[in-house]
Amino acid sequence: MNWKKEWLPLTAMVGLFLGFYFIPFESFGMDNPVNEGLLLTQWYAREHVLLCLVPAFFIAGAISVFVSQGSVMKYLGPGANRFLAYGVASISGSVLAVCSCTVLPLFAGIYGMGAGLGPASAFLYSGPAINVLAIILTARVLGPELGLARAVGAILFAVIIGLLMHLMFFRSEARKAANMVLPDAEPSRPLWKTVVFFALMIGILVSATWGKAEQDVGLWSAIYSLKWIITGGLAVLFAVILVKWFSMPVLPIGSVGAITAGLALAVPQHPVLSFSAGAFGLSVIMSRSKGEAGEWFAQTWGFAKQILPLLLIGVLVAGMLLGRPGHEGFIPSRWVGAAVGGNSLGANLFASVAGAFMYFATLTEIPILQGLLGGGMGNGPALALLLAGPALSLPSMLVIRSVIGMKKTLAYVSLVIIMATITGIAYGLIS
Repeated sequence: MNWKKEWLPLTAMVGLFLGFYFIPFESFGMDNPVNEGLLLTQWYAREHVLLCLVPAFFIAGAISVFVSQGSVMKYLGPGANRFLAYGVASISGSVLAVCSCTVLPLFAGIYGMGAGLGPASAFLYSGPAINVLAIILTARVLGPELGLARAVGAILFAVIIGLLMHLMFFRSEARKAANMVLPDAEPSRPLWKTVVFFALMIGILVSATWGKAEQDVGLWSAIYSLKWIITGGLAVLFAVILVKWFSMPVLPIGSVGAITAGLALAVPQHPVLSFSAGAFGLSVIMSRSKGEAGEWFAQTWGFAKQILPLLLIGVLVAGMLLGRPGHEGFIPSRWVGAAVGGNSLGANLFASVAGAFMYFATLTEIPILQGLLGGGMGNGPALALLLAGPALSLPSMLVIRSVIGMKKTLAYVSLVIIMATITGIAYGLIS
């Protein structure tokens, strides 16, 4: 990897991230849409980039290097068995339970490796939409009927949107498959080792981002209290297999592990420090390596360079337009509340469009919707927002466009909005 060409974008990206992370925008004393955009972007940088996106970039890079193109084409490619392809895509996405931005590097990785547009779209939707905790909390806070409707709608949406995307772009996907040349080389390691490798990375991503339950009782709360112990244990296992199976140097990996553990013990109240140190140390080791490790880092950096700036810009614009929860952007919240009352076509369409462009971190859509329902929002528009909001956002649209192009992005966004609108109207009539 030629760092002479990469140091400038790397410096710019790190500087942009650190600026949003550390500049005390809240002390500026401004109460306007511009400051709302800055504060929302700062919150995103602090809460999502290090713990969500960085692991996702590593996983996406690993998909490009360690998953054979033949396997992706076999299970998710345009010619794969439809039942198997959409089942694998939906289940894989739902297991991650990530937000609309964190799923993007993984979507870019599998699509770039040859996954068909249909299964890739199903994966793209299912990741943020079929979130088990979000569905449970929806049922508990907003009512069991709305929780059940969200669960059924999200599962059906993932498959239907995937199938429609496949049908709409069948010819271009067929040309893409025909132009792909599959390598003849046998995998360098057994399948079970690759499965364990990815399972550990996904486990680290899921455990590090495990959300706090509404009540401090039950299994979910117990896991939350142990999340960093679980993350640390998974990281140790991950380090071992990097050395044993991927021939990464013992001393550097051990040194990074020691520094990470030392930070975790010294400042346990700030676990993001040790997490960041581990990710940074691994990046340095990979960037100085050759072979698979070096290629892994090159792919990881490629995804980060493509996606992160677009996400930060998108979150900034979304914050300026709609503000943070409880704060005003250019579009006053009272306008939103007034537009989603009843069960008219306009109310459901507005809820779908507003949800599609807003940025919802995982689970934040529930208290926002609770407030809107208390202000007179209809049940139909509420479901429409739940089905369109978590799965899309302005930042995610910018990145999706960079992966699959404008035409396919417009089709995907339109399908989500139209289906959410129709489903909202239908639910409003029967609820």
